[in-house]
Amino acid sequence: MGKRDKKDEPVAAPAPFHNPFAALAAKREELPVGTVAPVAAPKSKPEPKGPARAVVRMERKGRGGKEVTVVEHLELPAPQREVWLKALKNSLGCGGVVEDDTLVLQGDQRERLPALLEARGVRKVTVG
Repeated sequence: MGKRDKKDEPVAAPAPFHNPFAALAAKREELPVGTVAPVAAPKSKPEPKGPARAVVRMERKGRGGKEVTVVEHLELPAPQREVWLKALKNSLGCGGVVEDDTLVLQGDQRERLPALLEARGVRKVTVG
């Protein structure tokens, strides 16, 4: 008794996949046509205008030689300063902190920051 060659055996076709929802496809035409409800536009609150101006400058003094970008003269209330700082940190990909009434962002962000501030409603951005 020798070993059988498997090459001689015909290859059986795989069993068809059992799809439990295949019978539902034929009944699709029998379903009633529904009405499409009009989608109401969401009522958006008008964006509050941003501060009139902001001064953006780079600073190293007193920070161990590390560069930071300071945003001054925003004249925002304290809770709103935190919201602005978080949004700027996320969009710039850097760290930051609120010191007194200024926003301090890590690194030299003077080139990228004015466009972000103008998008948030600041009318005049001075880069120093």
